[in-house]
Amino acid sequence: MIGRLNHVAIAVPDLAAATATYRDALGAEVSAPQAEPDHGVTVVFVVLPNTKIELLEPLGKESPIAKFLEKNPNGGIHHVCYEVDDIIAAREQMKAAGARVLGDGEPKMGAHGKPVLFLHPKDFCGTLTELEQA
Repeated sequence: MIGRLNHVAIAVPDLAAATATYRDALGAEVSAPQAEPDHGVTVVFVVLPNTKIELLEPLGKESPIAKFLEKNPNGGIHHVCYEVDDIIAAREQMKAAGARVLGDGEPKMGAHGKPVLFLHPKDFCGTLTELEQA
């Protein structure tokens, strides 16, 4: 059911500094910052030949990333995102398998303008998992 790895998301306390590290130290192509108010984050994508790294900075104190950074002040891997052909079919398959879909269970538009869902980390080896319709 899952397709290719779309991105690995890293929560960071300072998006400008993290962007500079990837751009200047590693020579990576990076996107402009993009506010995603529905998800409570500002994102920058680091473009790699085979996937992306998504740098996440909290957009306000109620952001789930702010809560993550309280526990991990230097930042760290927040989630992995896999592509699926049909987000609704994937959701139903996950639920049938006993996985918990976070939030209200309805897809939201993600940073790429495509529907996404998040799955409970306790159901996926301790890793928050995002599914994005390809």
